[in-house]
Amino acid sequence: MSESIHGHAVMQMMLEGDHLYTHESLCTAIVARFGADARFHTCSAEGMDAAALVDFLAERGKFVPGEGGFNTTPEHMCAHEEH
Repeated sequence: MSESIHGHAVMQMMLEGDHLYTHESLCTAIVARFGADARFHTCSAEGMDAAALVDFLAERGKFVPGEGGFNTTPEHMCAHEEH
């Protein structure tokens, strides 16, 4: 199994994309970028697949809604070192 990827990598990908996502389109983008077997972790959770990570981030208010979707902002990322 490959190394777990921090959720910040996904949020950074969203910022670089500079467009709005839906739950489905974000999951598709995550799989395209990191692979279907990728697993993700955050400060307080681990072992998540793409859909679970999107749900987790949404539940914690990490997304900024827009017309027809959402994105994120750097302010929504916690300010500690990734591990």
